Amino acid sequence: MLALPAWPYETDQHTKRGTDLGDSTQILNDKVNDTIAGIVADWDRGHDEMHMVNEFYRELGGKHWVDRLERWAMKSPDVERLDVGRYESIFAGHPVWATRVATFFGTGATIRVNDQLIGSDKIGHFISQGRKYYKRYIRYGSEEKAAEQSAFTERAIFGQLSNGIYSNADLVANYEGHRFYRSLFEDDIVPGKPAILRWEDNGWVIQRDFDWADHVNEYWDEALNINHYDAALYKHMHDTFVAMCAHYWERPDLYTIVNEEELKAKYAHLQLRDTSELRLDSLCPVQAFLDGDMSKFLSSAERSLPDAPASP
Repeated sequence: MLALPAWPYETDQHTKRGTDLGDSTQILNDKVNDTIAGIVADWDRGHDEMHMVNEFYRELGGKHWVDRLERWAMKSPDVERLDVGRYESIFAGHPVWATRVATFFGTGATIRVNDQLIGSDKIGHFISQGRKYYKRYIRYGSEEKAAEQSAFTERAIFGQLSNGIYSNADLVANYEGHRFYRSLFEDDIVPGKPAILRWEDNGWVIQRDFDWADHVNEYWDEALNINHYDAALYKHMHDTFVAMCAHYWERPDLYTIVNEEELKAKYAHLQLRDTSELRLDSLCPVQAFLDGDMSKFLSSAERSLPDAPASP
């Protein structure tokens, strides 16, 4: 029998987006760097890189639904969190047959990292799914081939099959976790930076600190890197986003990706699905608002609703 998760499946970076939320980058940096330092101090396994990866995972990851670091972040008084209730989230009010498990489990918390709003679940994707991605990369010697299983996971029980949602942001967090594990031992995985560790005199030497800012960007934010929704859910989500246009018009800067072409190129091999038509900067034309002509907006919103995408 499949155990049900004690933590919500989905998060919501649309609702309450303008809330003043403290940045937790340094707090989470300290937690990761203290963990690496502790592993290095007690190391007795020789030059075994995969064992280092597994030790880090054992300390901050987890075999169950919620990684240890994510659970710590969700309980720590030092980490500011934005909680969106089940009945106020972007999934509220939609038929159960459309939202499926998102209705029952509600939404997880949002935190701010590297000045980006991200779901708490992305910590687990980074550590646990990133490790799986890294192990596939070691096996195949190809990031593209390793990405295929990551995309399959989003299509299967942990994604679209169970809730109609294919999370582009999850795939990005998985890949960035893989890059972190490579950066433990390889120079320039983070451009211009040496590996975090160096093997010297039968022990590991820490060359530099880990920094979440080297990995977290706008594509971790599900209000910017929108989920792909299946045919049952698509129109409901479209209508929900259109209803948020008043919030967009108040702060359009909150829905802007500065370096999108660079991000598209960086993640081109991850099988992300183009859902840019559901971003508020696409759904809510500012000029119609400035002109005071709501008929232009309504006409544009209607035109922006294509046929619901078929589920692959």
